[in-house]
Amino acid sequence: MIFVAEIGLNHDGNFDLCYELIKQAKLSGANIAKFQFGWRDKPGEINQIDLKRAKQLKKWCDYFEIEMMASIISNSSLHLVKKINLKRNKIASRTVTENPQLCKKIIKMNKEVFCSLGFWNKKGMPFGKPNKKLRYIYCVSKYPTYPHQLKNFPKNFSEQGYYGYSDHTHGIEACLLAISRGAKFIEKHFTLNKTSQVIRDHVLSATPDEFRILTEQGRQLHKVLNSVPK
Repeated sequence: MIFVAEIGLNHDGNFDLCYELIKQAKLSGANIAKFQFGWRDKPGEINQIDLKRAKQLKKWCDYFEIEMMASIISNSSLHLVKKINLKRNKIASRTVTENPQLCKKIIKMNKEVFCSLGFWNKKGMPFGKPNKKLRYIYCVSKYPTYPHQLKNFPKNFSEQGYYGYSDHTHGIEACLLAISRGAKFIEKHFTLNKTSQVIRDHVLSATPDEFRILTEQGRQLHKVLNSVPK
């Protein structure tokens, strides 16, 4: 099981807070701390990440022994990711439909890439069949998402071509449901303050205590599913 703590913009523009977010993500059992490169990053905006900041985030992740990953949302952010040499990459749902050429460049890097399909509404998969390097992730791109909006939630993730689930719901129940249906990758937004209104993501994010419950129960659930005779 892979658990991703999506820090994203939940630092609210205070990049020093990322140190604590990364630390708490590690203590909560996350395998990966994820950021967003290329989203709201114009000069003066809340998520301006240059090479210096990218290197600092990577240094903090290395210090706490948690893998760093980034959603690559622009060509300049692709260049940034190459500079800090991340192990794996993420393609956000909006990038699949808004910039498929960038997606192809990311896939051609020949590193494992997780591709969210929250905006994909066509038959089949956008970049061919899934494989060990290209992992498709089920997602509903509504912030927040409520249970009745989880349309076409996979009954069997692997059989339907999905490797995992990127969650925008309140709580952790939908994540556990995904694991029970075969998801091997769970991405959940992560916050230290659900009441912050700076970014819409806070209200649908998990606190460290919630994320810890998710990783502990999720890993046990995954073990049971893989132990029960088919």
